[in-house]
Amino acid sequence: MTQANHPPQHVAIIMDGNGRWAKKRGLPRLLGHRAGGENMRPVARIFADCGVRYLTLYAFSTENWSRPRTEVSGLLSLLSRKIDQETQAFHEENIRLVHLGRQDRMSERLRKKVRAAVELTRNNTGLTLCLAFDYGGRDEIAGAARRIVDAGIRGDDIDESVVARYLRLPDVPDPDLVIRTGGESRLSNFLLWQAAYSELYFTAVLWPDFGPQDVEEALSEYERRQRRFGRI
Repeated sequence: MTQANHPPQHVAIIMDGNGRWAKKRGLPRLLGHRAGGENMRPVARIFADCGVRYLTLYAFSTENWSRPRTEVSGLLSLLSRKIDQETQAFHEENIRLVHLGRQDRMSERLRKKVRAAVELTRNNTGLTLCLAFDYGGRDEIAGAARRIVDAGIRGDDIDESVVARYLRLPDVPDPDLVIRTGGESRLSNFLLWQAAYSELYFTAVLWPDFGPQDVEEALSEYERRQRRFGRI
């Protein structure tokens, strides 16, 4: 694929459809999640080649803890393995890895792996890949409110810029385009503050099948949109 004429600076993706992908093939759900995990780096590379500077992937929500224990355990193990397998490759491709979400519910071993991956790639200057794991938009906004209170900021001094500064990744621009795969048409508690004026793109393609043609279609649709931000 060639670089888009006017690519979005930041694309965020709700990676939905792993379980249904597996079910269609008569496979366990965890194999669907594994297939979805295998698709992350190829898709990141495609977006980077198209000129996108930031990519956020929604991998595990704060609500996903309520799934069956075996599935949650499998997802945590998958994250651990992907860090082991992919971090060096991301580093060699000049990709900066960032974690978006909570870490207090991870095991200490997994937290160390996440922090090591972030530290190894922190000075890379290519695509910034934000992995949203144990992330929820409402949880992030509530956390920002607590940090504002802890900082002693008066109510009269709180505006949108203050709230944005206390979100988890204040140096990452708001997403220009939010993509959801898998056929559903909702945000599911993803980047609720940041996506206020994002363009939304929904596709029935299941995440493990989302490839170059699907990226091209999403970016082409984005270029046809007129972003007014409330203006005429």
